[in-house]
This record gives sequence, structure tokens and C-alpha cells, in this order.
Amino acid sequence: MNHPTKARYIMIGGFLGAGKTTCVAKLARQLTAEGLKVGLITNDQGSELVDTAMLRSRGFATEEIPGGCFCCRFNSLVDAANNLTTKNQPDVFITEPVGSCTDLVATVTYPLRRMYGDDFSIAPLSVLVDPIRAQRIFGLVEGGKFSEKVLYIYRKQLEEADFIVINKRELVEGAPLGELEAKLSAEFPKAKILAVSARSGAGLVDWFARITTAEQMGGEAMAVNYDIYADGEALLGWLNCTVALEAAEAFDGNALLQSLALRMQQLLNAQEAEVAHLKMTLSPNEGLGDIAVVNVVRNDFVPELSLQLPDSIRRGQLIINCRAEAAPETLLATVHRALSETGARFPSLALKLEHSEHFRPGKPQPTHRIESMAD
Repeated sequence: MNHPTKARYIMIGGFLGAGKTTCVAKLARQLTAEGLKVGLITNDQGSELVDTAMLRSRGFATEEIPGGCFCCRFNSLVDAANNLTTKNQPDVFITEPVGSCTDLVATVTYPLRRMYGDDFSIAPLSVLVDPIRAQRIFGLVEGGKFSEKVLYIYRKQLEEADFIVINKRELVEGAPLGELEAKLSAEFPKAKILAVSARSGAGLVDWFARITTAEQMGGEAMAVNYDIYADGEALLGWLNCTVALEAAEAFDGNALLQSLALRMQQLLNAQEAEVAHLKMTLSPNEGLGDIAVVNVVRNDFVPELSLQLPDSIRRGQLIINCRAEAAPETLLATVHRALSETGARFPSLALKLEHSEHFRPGKPQPTHRIESMAD
């Protein structure tokens, strides 16, 4: 395959729990199979990311930018791209911004085009949506949703999208999918609406073809009220932690992970904390890069193992990332209780919390903001 003269920059955004990391992995795998070198950049308000662990476990060259979103860590984004270039000279960079971040066109892709246009060709911005969450937010079905200032961020993400990508389309096949597509099209007429399934692969070929060939169009960036944006982010509690596991007898790591996720979900539900995304990885100390991954993307979502360990384990590391509309202290207390109660169900298992951070994101302060870009 002919390799591009400029590196391709592809950003896949979307709210917490929309399935961004799974889609990033699928795109990276396809491009690698086509003979292209791929570099991935993950992003979070904190450190110790499940996403980074999962992507690295699959063999992808991955840089992590902690401590703020791409818009506020623009120089770190450029540094991460340079680090990947030094290591393996990617033909394509795929980046996954924080799930509570918006205004990415004005603060990330327009500055990249203006300052680094000789180095990168910029793909149109894709924003993923979880269809069940979207149905609830736009009043198509009943169900839990976030407060209005959090929803301001959600809607702004969709407003700036070039492609609104309904992921997990198998959850709303038929008339409900058509109704959601029509609603999103009416609300956000600038965007092209696509429906895919990262799980089955349906629709991915068409979407990937578009974002690997088309160029981002210029124009006026959307208006954003940064006070409301900051208030919305501050309503979300953020928790990242790592836990060391060790047992005298081998235990079922998949069962532990699923039990822990379920107990955390039950405890958060009892406190009326709306879950945005709870995700965990379990990596055995022995083995060849095996990893188990569990996700919870709504309060009424059954914890789902997207990757499983093939064998029982005795020692390993657990990474927990939880984002919910709740006080950070509530999330930390929930983790402590869930670890204690779940661990008690596994004989001889010792759980040691090695690192934890819990906080509310600070006010976004973009490094650059370019409001208009000519084609």
C-alpha cells in the first residue's frame, strides 16, 4: 500500500461510555492489516487508564495524556505525536479525547491545521453515541439521564461533529434506530448520521473509509459557554485506582471482575448516582499479556466482559476507572466497600489499594482556540 506523505490525524470523540476505545482498536487493527503504521493517543483527566492498558495489551503503540483534555494539554498532544513518530513513524494517529470534553474543533483540529498543517492531514471529527443513552436524552424513551449542565456538554459534542456515529446499533434495530437517526438529523443537520456496531463490525467499513480519506472542512467553530461547560464537568465525579490482587489459591478473575462491577453498580444506584462509565481491567502478573475488561455504561446496564482471561489466576493488577454524576468522595467510598464485600467472596484473596485519585475536573482552559478556519 502507498504510504501517505503526511501523517493522518483521526479523532474519535463522544460521551463517556459510547464505545470509543473499542472503535479505536477496530480501526487500528484494520489500518495495520492494510500495511499502515498506527499510533494511538489516549486522554483523561487522571492517570492509570483502563483504555491505555487495553490498547497496549493488543500490541498497539500507545501514548497517554493524563491530567486534562486535549484542548487544555495541546502541547502534550503534540509531544505524544512526536514520541510516537520517534518510536515507529506512524502513518496514522488515532486519538481518543476525554469523554466529557467538547469544543475539539476550535481547540484541537483547527490549531493542528494552522500550526502543523505540513505534518498532518486532518480527518473529519467523529462523535460516537450510545443509542440507549441518546434515546433517553432526546426523549424517545424513558430512563435515567444526567442533569442539564452535563447534558449541555453532551449536546455540544454532537453539534460540532462531522459524523455522528450511533454505535451498538444492534441495541435499537428497526424502527427505534430509524427514529433515533431522524431525531439526531433534525437536531444536528450539519452532521452525517451513521449507524455501526463495533461488536459485530456492521457499518465499520463505510465509516472507516470516510475518516481515512476525507479532509475536515473549514468554517466557523461553534460557540461554547465555558462557564456552563465547566459547571457540567464539575458535576461529574472522577475516580481512577489500581489494586494489587494476590491469593494462595487460583481464582476466577473473570468472575471477580464481573462481581465487583455489579456490586459497585448496585451501590451507586442506591445513592442515585448516574453512572457515565465504569470500566475495569484485570491483568495477571503471569502470562503473555492476557487481560480481562468489564464495562458498565448505564445504571441499568448488565456489567459486560468484553475481554476474558483464559485461565484462573493467583496474582494480578486491577485498574478501576469510574465516572458518574456524584461526589468524588462517594465514588471512593463505593470502591472501598465493593472491594471489601466482593473480596470476601473469594477465599484467601487479598486486595491492596495501591493508588487512587478522586476529583472533579477543573474548568477547561484551552491552550489555543481558533474560531474560524478557511478551507
